[in-house]
This record gives sequence, structure tokens and C-alpha cells, in this order.
Amino acid sequence: MVNSDLHIDSDNLPEHIAVIMDGNGRWAKGKGAARIFGHKNAIKAVREVTEGCAELGVKYLTLYAFSTENWSRPQDEVQGLMQLLVYTIKNEINTLHKNNVKLEALGDLKHLPINCQKELSEAIEATKSNDGLTLILALSYSGRWEIVEAAKKIALAVANNEYTVDEIDNDVFRSFLMTGHVPDPELLIRTSGEMRISNFLLWQLAYTEIYITKTLWPDFRKNDLHEAIVAYQHRERRFGKISEQVKS
Repeated sequence: MVNSDLHIDSDNLPEHIAVIMDGNGRWAKGKGAARIFGHKNAIKAVREVTEGCAELGVKYLTLYAFSTENWSRPQDEVQGLMQLLVYTIKNEINTLHKNNVKLEALGDLKHLPINCQKELSEAIEATKSNDGLTLILALSYSGRWEIVEAAKKIALAVANNEYTVDEIDNDVFRSFLMTGHVPDPELLIRTSGEMRISNFLLWQLAYTEIYITKTLWPDFRKNDLHEAIVAYQHRERRFGKISEQVKS
């Protein structure tokens, strides 16, 4: 439930929250364990943040689960992550239904192992009628990759006379992104204290409020989510205007 001491304004919730889930390896190292141990213990954080967003009425939650660059990590860690992904998706279906959560995914999904693709596809199909929170997993994803893919699709559309070059504007470009059907995130949370966005949602984060916490992802809980939202609610979002214009 919501921590009442934090005074969350239910009328000023971010519609879309994105999270860079960082610190699993350092968490495991601090306990003298292999990195995969940190990934396994991160599942509770995913569950708590998903449930927390659903309880508050947040509409979209995007989790940066695996980047295109992560494929270059040691193979035993990558294989362990893929096995963990299959296991987690299979075992979280009931929790998703319980919280009325719809599952979606974005990224170069065809590069995932076949069993991962299968479990992901089945979970997306099973939850497609849920109309509460939409949980979006960014898998085999990078912001630059997404922008390049959108540019390719636009070039093809222009070549097929579906658009003229002069018709390509921000709205048209956005519609070719994988996130074209959801609003841009108002709040980005990054755990572990790192001060970068790591090739995540590069187009979409143009005016997103960024919240950095030193908490490592396996330790992140609902109260940490609430603190991030309260911090967001105390900021003034100007979108290039001056304060007086926003207040008027």
C-alpha cells in the first residue's frame, strides 16, 4: 500500500514510468556470490514495483531488462539470464492477472532464444485483455537501434509514396517507434547511483524527469518507488518555458 508519510498526490501521478534496473551484479558481488545470484534476487524488486504502480494507478511501466549490448557479456551470465527470463515469465502470469497487468515487450525480440520468445508471446497473449497497468519489458533493446529501425521504416514508406519527405515531422517519426502507441515516460528511475541513461529510450526521454537512487536494484521496494514519485511531484516541468509561463 501507499506510504501515507510520503503524501503522494494521486492527481499528479506520472502516466508512464521507466526504470533502468541496475546493480544486480554489484549486489551479488557484495555477498560473495555470482552475478546471476543478483539477477535472481531482482525478481522481487520487479514484482514490487509492478504491483506498486498497479496499486497507484500508473498506466505504463517500462523496465530495461536486457540491452543489445548485454549480449557481449560472459556467455554463462547471458544463458543464465535467458533461463531466468523464461522461468520468471512462466511463473508470474497469475500475479499479472491478479493485478490486472497487461504485458508487452519491445526490442529486437527475434534474437532471443526460441523458448524465451515462446514464453513471452504466450504471456503477452494471455494478458492482452487486462486493462490496468501495461508492463513493457525492453529486451534485446537499445535506443539507437530503435531510432535506426524507425528511420529504415520511414525511408521505405517514402519510397512507397506513403509519405513525402516534407510530411515527416516529430509526430510521424514517433509513430514509427516501437513505443508509438504509448506516451513518453514522465519519470525515469535509475538504481545503483549511475548517472547515465545507457542507450535507453533516447527519443522518448527528451523531457523526462530523471531520478537517481544509490539503492541497488535487488533492494528496491515499493517505498523506494513512492519516494521517486514524490520527488517527481515536487519538480516543475517547464518543457522549455520559464516558470512564470508554466504557472499561468
